[in-house]
Formats: sequence, structure tokens, C-alpha cells
Amino acid sequence: MTHTAEILSVGTELLLGNIANTDAQDVSVALSELGIDVRWHTVVGDNPERVKQAVAVARTRADILIATGGLGPTYDDLTKKTLAEAFGKKLVFHEPSARKIRELYFQRLKTEELPDHALLQAWLPEGCTVFENSCGTAPGCGFEAGGMHVLMLPGPPSECRAMLRTGAVPYLKSLSDSVLVSRNFRIFGIGESSCEQLLRDVMESSENPTLAPYAKEGEVLLRLTAKAGSEEEAGAMMAPLENHVREILGDLIYGVDVDSLEQVVSGLLKERGQTLASAESCTGGLIAKRMTDLPGSSAVFLGGAVTYSTPSKHRVLGVDETLLREKGAVSPETAAAMAEGARALYGADYALSTTGVAGPDSDERGNPVGLVYVALASGRGTVVREFRCGSVRARCRSIAVNHALDMLRRELLGLSQPE
Repeated sequence: MTHTAEILSVGTELLLGNIANTDAQDVSVALSELGIDVRWHTVVGDNPERVKQAVAVARTRADILIATGGLGPTYDDLTKKTLAEAFGKKLVFHEPSARKIRELYFQRLKTEELPDHALLQAWLPEGCTVFENSCGTAPGCGFEAGGMHVLMLPGPPSECRAMLRTGAVPYLKSLSDSVLVSRNFRIFGIGESSCEQLLRDVMESSENPTLAPYAKEGEVLLRLTAKAGSEEEAGAMMAPLENHVREILGDLIYGVDVDSLEQVVSGLLKERGQTLASAESCTGGLIAKRMTDLPGSSAVFLGGAVTYSTPSKHRVLGVDETLLREKGAVSPETAAAMAEGARALYGADYALSTTGVAGPDSDERGNPVGLVYVALASGRGTVVREFRCGSVRARCRSIAVNHALDMLRRELLGLSQPE
């Protein structure tokens, strides 16, 4: 059976723009991975009548309603009571939830005297499936009424995300006798439109499995999805299409079911027992940040130097002053000297460097915004590449780092550097 869902986000602070509605984003991603079509996002303030009106509309067009927010103990946390009334469900006291609430209050406040309103969170719709809150006090729940499945999740993003994973997703999986299996291809080196053009015929002719591209920051995610009776059956259905995608895109695919270029690079370095250092100018330490965001990165990343000013390139990395004066800070020669200086400074097997013009204005030598030189130094020598990374400062820096990491990936795998 195909399900359609509506996400109902409750909270006046969302309407006012005081906080971003990341809950709806997280729920949408999870539902898409389950093969559930999200047709509508609705945001409503902390008003019982308006919540009931939103529910009445949702009942006419979806068979799954997922509400986020309004499960706490304060006066404006009205979602549970309002939805229970809308679906004719009586609230009953759930002692296991009450016990956990008491324990949490004791652990945090060192008191066994609960505020009168605290245990309001333990009143849940009769006959519901309770979702335990691993990050807070308010439990969530799911129930079926009048042909609609209703799920309630807490508003704080960390609580919503955890309960979505441990409570809502297993509940929703139980509604289907089939499984949905996806493989995510991470692609760098072409944009979404180019990727779609290469694979358009395949996308248009595929029904199960399906193939769809998604644009990410400076890269493309290509999702291959199959629906079948078991994971093994789905895998067998996807295999021919996966092989076809690999034949077309080749080494533009930097990983499958991975999170990032830095994750792939870090894994390759660990496999080889090798190390990396960085020297950054226009990217301001983003290579170092992205590498050190990974757990266990100290095994492969030795350190990074942010030599933003021209004099610091000489003082820290030993870049020749004459070179800097004659060629400038933004030049292939300077990029090469920075990478070689960082490799020597940290004693690393590889070093990456970036120097360029992130904007918003061109530099004193007239180099245009978006021009970036990336260098990779290793025992085999130094490679420098020129990139045009766009005129938006943050995007320019992010894409420059992607190019640097992809250069290293290709070097580690023995792949050629593309034109």
C-alpha cells in the first residue's frame, strides 16, 4: 500500500521565524527513505482551534499525519490534548513514562518534588504506541484512528531526531509488508543538470528501481531506490542499474552510502597509514575543520596553517619573499610553495594548499572573484590546479575545499586529475 503523509508543525515561534523548522526537514528525509510520499507541510501556531482546523484538512488528503512540537509541560503545549480530541481518543495516564519523568527530574534537579504540570506529559492517547524520549522528558506516540495513522514527536530538534529514529521509523516500517532499500551515490565534478542529462533516459524508463539526483553544496547525490519483499531481493533488482550508473559516471562517483569527501579521504589515508597537513589562505581553515570534524581524524590529520596574510605565508610556511612579490599571493607558484611548506612543517605524507579570491571584490592584482589555486604536495611532487569557484564567498570557499579533497582522493586511488 502506498502512503501519503502530512507534517504538522505546531509552534508560534515557527510562524514568527524565531527558529528554523528543522524538524519538518528531518521528518521529510526519513519518510522519503521509507518510500512514503510527503505531500504537505503545515505550520500552525499554539492555538487549539487552528490545530483542529489543520487536522481536519489533513484528514481529507493524507493517511499519515506526523505532528511535531507541543508535547511539553507548559500551558502552550497543546498538541497531544488537541489531537486526541480531534480523533476521539481519551488520554490515559502512562505510569512508565511518569516513572521516567520522576527519575529525570531527580537526576537533573536533585529533587523528588515534581512541579504540578510535569506529569501532564505522562498522559497519552488510549491504546497508542509510546515512543520513549531518550533526550528529554516528553514521550511521543503513534496511533491509528479513522483510517489515519497519527504520530506525535517533540519539538526540540535533538529530541525529535532521536525519537524519529527509535520510535517513528520502526512504527512506520510496520505499516508495510515490503522494504525500501536505497543506495546513495556521492558525485563530485559535475553539476546536477549535467548528471541528469547523462542519466535522463535511465531515469525516465525506471519505475522500480528508481533513480533520482539531488543537488548538494558543490556536489550531487544520486539515489537509487528499490521496493521489494526483502533487502536481498531489492539488492538484486538494483544491481544492473547500479552497474550502469558506474559505467556512465566512473570516477566522478567518490563514494556510495558515505557522508562526505573528507570521510572518504580519511578512510583512504587510514588504510595506507599515511598523513595529511594543510596550508590555507582563502578557505580560512575549512580543510582543517572538515577533517577534524571526523572522529579519529588525529590518526591522519597532523595540522593546518591558516596563512591568510601575504607575510604569514613567508613567516610560517617559508614561501620565498621574492616569489610572493613577483607572482603574488594568488598564483600557482605560491600555491605550490604553500603546500610544500606545510608538508615540510608537519612532516606529512601529503599537504593541500588553497589560495584565491573568495570575494566580494577582486584582489589588488586584479584577480577575479572565485579564482582559486589548489596545490597537492607529496613524495611524487607537487600538482597545482586552477578553479573558478563562483562569486558567492561562502560557496566559493566550500567548493574550493571540495576540489582540494577530491584532488587528494584521486591521488590516493591513482586516478587522473580531470580537466
